[in-house]
Amino acid sequence: MNEAQSILVETTRRIFSQHCTRELATQIDAGTRPAAFWTLLEEAGLFNITAPEEQGGAGADISDLCAILRAAGAWAAPAPLAEVSLAGEMIRKAGLDLPVKLRTIGPVVQGDMIRLNRRDGRWQITGTLHRVPWARHLDGLVIIAESEDGPRTVVIDDFRILYEDWNHAREPRDTIVFENRVLPDSQVSVANRGLTLRDLTFLGALFRTVAMAGALERILEMTVAYAQSRVQFGRPIAKFQAIQQQVAVMATEITAASAAAESAVLAVSKGGHFEIAAAKARVGEAAGIAAGIAHQVHAAMGFTYEHDLQRFTRRLWSWRDEFGSDAAWSIWVGRAVASIGGDHLWALITSPNQFNLPR
Repeated sequence: MNEAQSILVETTRRIFSQHCTRELATQIDAGTRPAAFWTLLEEAGLFNITAPEEQGGAGADISDLCAILRAAGAWAAPAPLAEVSLAGEMIRKAGLDLPVKLRTIGPVVQGDMIRLNRRDGRWQITGTLHRVPWARHLDGLVIIAESEDGPRTVVIDDFRILYEDWNHAREPRDTIVFENRVLPDSQVSVANRGLTLRDLTFLGALFRTVAMAGALERILEMTVAYAQSRVQFGRPIAKFQAIQQQVAVMATEITAASAAAESAVLAVSKGGHFEIAAAKARVGEAAGIAAGIAHQVHAAMGFTYEHDLQRFTRRLWSWRDEFGSDAAWSIWVGRAVASIGGDHLWALITSPNQFNLPR
């Protein structure tokens, strides 16, 4: 982490530490848009940090954004920082000249497909998007849609939510339906320009990975502190060998997850598909193990709404399944290895970008 990034992360952590309170968490769990908190993040430029300076951003790169998302995970910040940033990146890559708004993204579920057709000189969009993050609370939607001549980026600032839902962390995940919706040309990019659906999936997986890494580090801190303060049979439970062994396993898993996440961030400028896939799988596996141990050490206390542990473990359980589960990404990695053969395994691990990996 360079000096500029350290300053950025420290500023972000200060904002989160002051405002990511239990009261704010209660507001989210009740289904209320945290307008004041999001306004604060907008004023700090965190929603638009990767945009060029001439567009009101800070010109930060993906690694800077990942550092912010890691801090957000460590504070369970209830804000669509990843989605809004990714939506802005999709618009810029597609060359669309549209005003800056807080928008979400789609498709985010494997198998969802939006069709874009040209009829009577107008664009029409049809299809269903499932589990769209934060849709009901945001001002627009950026989609990658399939047209006859290739994928196009589509921006829609007025849409109908068919069904409201949530993930385990009570973050909104909504279903949106389009039935031959007519769009102006200004909201549709040229074909084969901008991010592809594959790019969207991998970047989404990267952003969830770094957020989980931050949340894992926080639950380790909480678990160690609780074990040192909780007294049983006349001494802290951290003195018991069984607890020490469990915490050691937890720390090992989180250290491996942290290294995998950092490796993925370092590799993203070169494409980094293999590293992202491996990191999402490894961090997802660590999330299941570490969250389980954290709740075992905290016992029933950690499951109560009054304790903060559940705020982080609910996010871990939710994020590990979004943009591909650890099982799905493990299969992808396995197919990548099988496609190049055992003789090239070391080359794949050390320099994966030289190979044509699975779609």
